[in-house]
Amino acid sequence: MTIDGERQSVRLMIYEWIVRRGVAPSTHDIAEACAMPEPCVRRVVRELAEAHVVVLQPDSIDLWAAPPFSAVPSGFKVRAREGSWFAPCAWDAFGIPAALEADAEIEAACAETGEAIRCGVRGGREFGTAVIHMLVPAAHFWDDIIYT
Repeated sequence: MTIDGERQSVRLMIYEWIVRRGVAPSTHDIAEACAMPEPCVRRVVRELAEAHVVVLQPDSIDLWAAPPFSAVPSGFKVRAREGSWFAPCAWDAFGIPAALEADAEIEAACAETGEAIRCGVRGGREFGTAVIHMLVPAAHFWDDIIYT
């Protein structure tokens, strides 16, 4: 398998795993599913992180996110089809229904008041009255994506 083939195989496996199971795979899970040695998988996962395809937890090889999906619980839970997933942020919460091509309900809360926000996607259109306020300009999201 070529290096590009390895990256594509690992990338697709990560997303398929998250969509099917609602959680992120470990490098061991990826190695087994892709029939690749785990050291190779670790290298590929780091390459995907360097390319901003996935985000690793600080000082770790474990996934923090495979945008728009979060690998860790967050304040943005998306329910679609028969499953649910966390999103790393409000923006990505709307990316999950787009990625799944499905209607979705998003569970979120106002950062200032803690009040529940009802929003989501129906028929390819957003619903709800909340506004997403980005504190970091989009051009700087990847300067510190976990903070953003």
